[in-house]
Amino acid sequence: MILKTDVPKAVRFPAEWERHKQTWIGWPERLDNWRDGAGPAQNTFVRVIQSISEFEPVNVLVSAKQWKRVRACFRSNERVRVIELSTDDCWLRDTGPLMIMARQRDTLCKVQGVDFAFNAWGGVTDGCYSKWDQDSVVAWKILDLERLKRYSSGLVLEGGAISCDGEGTLVTTEECLLNPNRNPGWTRTMIEEELNKYLGIDKVIWLPYGVFGDSDTNGHVDNLCVFADCGKVVLHWTEDQTDPQYKRSLEALKVLESSCDAKGRKLSVFKLVAPGPFYREEYEIRGLVFSDEAVVRRVGERLVASYVNFYFVNGAVIVPSFGEPWDSNADEVFKHVFPRRQIRRVAAREIILGGGGIHCITQQQPEERLTP
Repeated sequence: MILKTDVPKAVRFPAEWERHKQTWIGWPERLDNWRDGAGPAQNTFVRVIQSISEFEPVNVLVSAKQWKRVRACFRSNERVRVIELSTDDCWLRDTGPLMIMARQRDTLCKVQGVDFAFNAWGGVTDGCYSKWDQDSVVAWKILDLERLKRYSSGLVLEGGAISCDGEGTLVTTEECLLNPNRNPGWTRTMIEEELNKYLGIDKVIWLPYGVFGDSDTNGHVDNLCVFADCGKVVLHWTEDQTDPQYKRSLEALKVLESSCDAKGRKLSVFKLVAPGPFYREEYEIRGLVFSDEAVVRRVGERLVASYVNFYFVNGAVIVPSFGEPWDSNADEVFKHVFPRRQIRRVAAREIILGGGGIHCITQQQPEERLTP
């Protein structure tokens, strides 16, 4: 496939709740990040994949060593395709392409892809691992497999760092996108111009911080606040004023309540109360094979557990489960915000041990469609 370095025309970045053609997901294999040979995490990924496949096809990216075994896991599921494609880790939200819609001369909205730069969430000195050469070409490979036009941007940007409403509004955090370990020398204005150029973004809402303790991603917004619909966001929240998260969520709430979207609408904010807090247990450390190539996990670290890190599929949402009573409280919010969608829970502790959530391991591919 020929490298495309031009700029897309008449482009729109679809909202995640719009209809998907399929989902892309990685496979956890790193022994220095996933405990006990990655077995517990892999079992959780199987449950996520099976849940998604009830509603849409799923592509699972695995190494050559894992392909045969993973294929056997889904041998009776015709909606799951297992593809041999090398990755450094499984975070497809951040390494996969951001797929856009570009209006053609006729009424067909063509799906295309933007391949943003990736530096393992901070580069050699501050990233989660020191080598990411395989991850840096994941987006390109996916677009090549799908024969989709590829655009390349020099902006270091992970998909989990942004949430969009499909109508030109994007929300992100200053803690992440303005972090000097991503794009030194880039100003806020320069970043906004690049987002407009490649994703068709007209309005960026900047929240100060991400979730407390999210040092792996430097405050990805998909743990804190995401669009649930046009003019609606869900916000990670705590009522405990002694919790270090309280100030972060409160600052975000102030910004959101004083902001309008690209269409001039005031935002409705729905609070999702945080579960826990949870901390990394000693037995969860013993199962890791430590190396000098990845971030070191420690006993007692506070885990980043958030219901905001959910995933839209066609007709449903796949939501993380952390146990009662937190799950029941979150379900009430999800049912209120998504009255016409099914709610599917998947226990997510094994994923957050690796530094992310259900949204972090998935990437949607929108469906092409005709427009009036």
